[in-house]
Amino acid sequence: MDTAKILTVLRAELNRIEQAISALESLDVIGRPNVTAPSTQPATAKTRGRRTMSAAARKKIAEAQRKRWAAQKKASQPQSGVKKAAPARHMSAATRRRLSILAKKRWAARKKAAKP
Repeated sequence: MDTAKILTVLRAELNRIEQAISALESLDVIGRPNVTAPSTQPATAKTRGRRTMSAAARKKIAEAQRKRWAAQKKASQPQSGVKKAAPARHMSAATRRRLSILAKKRWAARKKAAKP
């Protein structure tokens, strides 16, 4: 594309933008509020600060939350009629000795096989 065509396209775009700006400016003149217009509130109006909660309201909310937590904890506990899982079984001393001897035999065999 040569520069003459580029300039023509840019000027056309500039013309469209100027028309849009003038249309928007005419809306503000008709009576619609301008974005930069000062607010209609009197200058002496106090803005509302952070809301505070009374001690009684905090107590009421805290008690309700504790009640919800208790209900949730009660629901997560197992029922009394349900069997509990069997405790983990432990190895006897004799079995532990036997497994230790077998492991030592395996280690010795690997060590012997690894030697050149």
